[in-house]
Amino acid sequence: MSGDQKGGAKKEKLSLKGEALSPRQIVAELDKYIVGQKKAKRAVAVALRNRVRRLKLDPEIREDITPKNILMIGPTGVGKTEIARRLAKLAGSPFIKVEATKYTEVGYVGRDVESMIRDLMAMGFQMVKQEMQEKVKEEAEKRAEEALLDLLLPGTGKKTRGTKPKPKAAPMVRPFSFNNPGEPGIMGAAIQVGFPIFKQTPDGGAKETEAEPVREAAGQSKDNETREKFRAMLREGKLEDRTVEISVSQSPQFPGMDMMAGMGEIGTSLSEFMSAFGGSQKNKVLSVRRAREVLINEEAEKLIDWDRVSEDARQRVEETGIVFIDEIDKIAVKGQRGGPDVSREGVQRDILPIVEGATVNTKWGPVNTDHILFIAAGAFNISKPSDLIPELQGRFPLRVELDSLGEDDFLRILTEPKNALTKQYVGLLGAEGIEINFTPEAIKRLAALAAEVNSRLENIGARRLHTIMEALLEELSFEAPDMAPAVVPITAEYVDEKLSGITRDQDLGRYIL
Repeated sequence: MSGDQKGGAKKEKLSLKGEALSPRQIVAELDKYIVGQKKAKRAVAVALRNRVRRLKLDPEIREDITPKNILMIGPTGVGKTEIARRLAKLAGSPFIKVEATKYTEVGYVGRDVESMIRDLMAMGFQMVKQEMQEKVKEEAEKRAEEALLDLLLPGTGKKTRGTKPKPKAAPMVRPFSFNNPGEPGIMGAAIQVGFPIFKQTPDGGAKETEAEPVREAAGQSKDNETREKFRAMLREGKLEDRTVEISVSQSPQFPGMDMMAGMGEIGTSLSEFMSAFGGSQKNKVLSVRRAREVLINEEAEKLIDWDRVSEDARQRVEETGIVFIDEIDKIAVKGQRGGPDVSREGVQRDILPIVEGATVNTKWGPVNTDHILFIAAGAFNISKPSDLIPELQGRFPLRVELDSLGEDDFLRILTEPKNALTKQYVGLLGAEGIEINFTPEAIKRLAALAAEVNSRLENIGARRLHTIMEALLEELSFEAPDMAPAVVPITAEYVDEKLSGITRDQDLGRYIL
């Protein structure tokens, strides 16, 4: 079997979390969190389903099918980022969101575009690691329990490999009466202190019998009984507040390691080189509750096959990874190219091979980007998609225009999604004992007010609702701890009273995000 066939056979085992979802079901799931934007939802739903279809094909044709990257165009706050984020959760795929403006052309100080793939690989590695930890969690918990018992009851566990047994003390000899050699009291005392035991022989003499094995067996039985009692107490949570001393591994820390993360491949290499020195062991006194968590993590890491984690993560990233490039319109070049525009065009040229298909070196091995799905988004209120270099435009064949949000959309956003703002504030203030009830008229007034402010000022879409809601409930949130318990109805009159100031032009500047 050739290497390609082996790789193809291995890839066939990969499955997606959302493979059972049809495009219609994917759109229905997105509808739970995002209002409107049917075109964008349908486009990403088809793109996700095509990935599932591709994995079911023969390896020969599968390699030739590349994802159709998507360019979403629309004003800020209409749901571009939320669509990509929810899509990644549905697929269970490695997903990262990056800002195009954070990258610089090769040769300039800043992050190089290849770092987005390294970040995606780190995300995939973390996902697979967590899944592996869940699989070995039961065994790790058992091992952690034994380790805790060893700490709580030193000497009752298994003997450590490689340690020499302590030399036995020479037995003390004392006179022994043969009148009643089987007397339990004398025998028991002899066993406890390790005295030799004698028994009478047929010729009237005395023969020494070994008491040490009997003593060890009795002691071991007692230790086991004590250990099981402590095990029961441990499982019942009666020892949670006791403290134990454990040795904790610490990663090496060097000044400036955080800064290396933004230095691209050079920073990654330096960070890996410093990490090669290894960490140190530090003794810490922790409660049993906290020590259990630390020990479970350590035992789980011992049980995990790290080579398999790296391989599975790399395969998952290559086949199902999603990169969302936001603010791509900010690196579009309009008109004459000069000054900072030269660097922006350079970033586009650097992104091109990544999107087209390249191999990026990471500390987990080389990652091929041929089948990673790229979703780019931008408002394009100053520039146009045609201002991107032609080669990059061609790598985003699917273009979706998102609609601006109006009053009706705001009304739905406030009530329909699972994470609607009204539900969020009901929960937040409910934690303080304040029950707030939004009347339908109040919600309509909030939606109308958000649409009005967006029309007068910069249109920031649904983000305007965050500003409106915070201004509406600012005083109530401040006074809540002193008012509880209380019931506060939020009516249209209440909205007009609290937000009357922001309808005047002179006060609008305070509420611009």
